[in-house]
Amino acid sequence: MHRLVIEVDLQLYELLRRAAKDHHLSLEGECLRRLQGADRQSRYLQALLADLRADEEQRRASDDQVA
Repeated sequence: MHRLVIEVDLQLYELLRRAAKDHHLSLEGECLRRLQGADRQSRYLQALLADLRADEEQRRASDDQVA
């Protein structure tokens, strides 16, 4: 299993944490809910997801070159 460490602005973290609590979700669940359009689209989360996907594509490309 891979571990992902993300630095998030404290104010954004608190907003996400409160929203997760209000919706009876985990922090991860709240982020996914927002990304799936159940709430207004978060540009920050969309950018974060794009960065994560790009990093994963680079890692896979690097793994393919090694193999």
